[in-house]
Order: sequence, then C-alpha cells, then structure tokens
Amino acid sequence: MVTRRLKQILVAMLAAGAVASASESGILSYRAQRSFDSGKFAKGYGQLERALLASRKEADLLSEGRVLIAMAQIRTMSLDYNFADSLLSVVRENVLDKNTRIQFAKTKVALLSARNKYSAAVKVCDSFDDKSLKSADENVQAAFYGGCAIAYAANRDMKRANESLKMAGKRSDKKSGFYAFTAARMADLSGNGDADSLYRVAEEKAIKANKPYNTASILYYRSQLKSTSKKEAEDLKLRCKNAFELMGLPNNAKRCEE
Repeated sequence: MVTRRLKQILVAMLAAGAVASASESGILSYRAQRSFDSGKFAKGYGQLERALLASRKEADLLSEGRVLIAMAQIRTMSLDYNFADSLLSVVRENVLDKNTRIQFAKTKVALLSARNKYSAAVKVCDSFDDKSLKSADENVQAAFYGGCAIAYAANRDMKRANESLKMAGKRSDKKSGFYAFTAARMADLSGNGDADSLYRVAEEKAIKANKPYNTASILYYRSQLKSTSKKEAEDLKLRCKNAFELMGLPNNAKRCEE
C-alpha cells in the first residue's frame, strides 16, 4: 500500500517533471508563484513580467492569458485596482480553456469585491452553474466558489453564500486556511459576531502554513472590527503595516495605517 508520505513525494516528483518540461513562460510563472507564497512580491511580479514576454515570444495566447490573469490577481492583492482591470481587459477570453476561463472569472470577482462592487461580482458568479464548473480542476473550483461565497455574503444573500462555501469545502480541505479565511470574511461582511474568532483561526493557519500575505491581511481585517478594542486595533495595524512593508507592498501598508 502506498503511504500518504510516499504519495506526496510522487506528486512532488511529477510536478517537478512537469515544470522541467514546461515552456519558458510556464517555468517563470511557477517560480513567480513560489516567490509570492513566500511573500517576495517584487521578485514574483518581475518573474511574471518576464513570463509575459516569454509567452508572447512563444506566440501562445493561452499562456499569455494565464500570465495576464496571474498579474491581475497580484495587482488586485496589492490594491492597484485600475492596473488589474487593464490587465484583464487584454485577456482574449475566446482562447482560454475551461480552467483558465474560471480563473479569469474568479479574478474578476475578486477585483469587483475589492472595489465593493458586490452586485457586479455576484453577476459574474451567476454566469456559471455547478454543471459548467464540474469538469474543472478541484482547486480552481474551490477558489471560484470561495470568492463567490464572499460576494454573496456581502450582498446579503446568505443562502447562496453558505451554498458556495459548502461547495468550496467539498473541493478543498475544510481544515485549510483558505476555508477558514473564506468563512471569516463571510461572517465579517454579513455582520456576524463570530468574525473575530473565525479570523483568529484563519490567522493561526496562515502563520503555520507560512502565508505572510494572508496573515497580514487578516491582521488588517481584525483591526477594522467594531468588537476589537482600540488598543488591540493599534497593535494589529502596526503588525500589519510592518509585514506589508517587508513584503514590498506600500499600498497595503498605507491602508493598515488608516
């Protein structure tokens, strides 16, 4: 019988083989993701810019679309919404495969939600049904459902928000930081008093998983809760500001000071 650890090793070996045989743009995109995961945003974004040039050299419109979507995701995360929007506007949707099309939609939802345009985000979510999502990779489905769960909650449609959260949970690990953070954002945006306790769970998981961006974001959201004391809020803002500054994200650091 193959043990869980051996399965993990086999998956890692297969992934490494896939990267080794990938295109230049694919290799650079993979490296960029590793940089982002470790909080090295300037380095990661530079790698994406190189990946975009490589995809155009390869004349591969699908790869180009994937890189543009990844760049838009990072610009959204760094609060540069106009730039993110301009990147998405260049993507040629007609060449995208199913997974990338859903990633494109998920990125749109995230950008619209970040701009507090939740009704528009919900419209994007409503343009997909469970059947159209079913054949996509599970991690892509989970990300899409998670983003939509947040948009529905902000739009005060808790029935659909909870349905989307349930679907996200089925396609991801319910013990993961992603699931915990989604549940916390839903509680926060819907005015649920459990938001702080859920954020604390998500924060602990983000720290253990070494996801500095997620951790700093949670610190910011906790500092904005009405239930957070003034003294604690100031401490959370300082930690948030320091973390984002060290990640090279000045817009995020500035927001922590507000």
